[in-house]
Amino acid sequence: MKKVSCWQLCNVEKKKMYKYFTEDELKCRHTGECKMDYEFMQVLDNIREECGFPFVITSAYRSPEHPIEAKKSRPGAHSSGKAVDVLVHMEQAYKLVEVAIRFGIPRIGVSQKGHVGARFIHLDMDTTRAQPRIWSY
Repeated sequence: MKKVSCWQLCNVEKKKMYKYFTEDELKCRHTGECKMDYEFMQVLDNIREECGFPFVITSAYRSPEHPIEAKKSRPGAHSSGKAVDVLVHMEQAYKLVEVAIRFGIPRIGVSQKGHVGARFIHLDMDTTRAQPRIWSY
């Protein structure tokens, strides 16, 4: 699969790359790069459409130089451009997992403990990792 630069997908004003997501919310917080996988983002747009509620993306693309990725023996799914963490809880978390499975997301991480503002669902389609998988943080 070819990675397409977020800059290539933005309109002239660089506001929207996809129907529901902007470069600012997808780029690496450490380097500013945005190398999201186009096909993954099309699936994510479809999931967002089906869920019917806004997604707050807390983590999307992470450069291999990002401190979280640099600590790992090999960069994680976020550095493939095929993963996001969505801030969500309760009924919306359940619906997101349900819809993601229906749309073929093979790897799902669930963090639903602690403060409501820190709960999230991780979605990824990194085919270099074991799947299908679901785990909790």
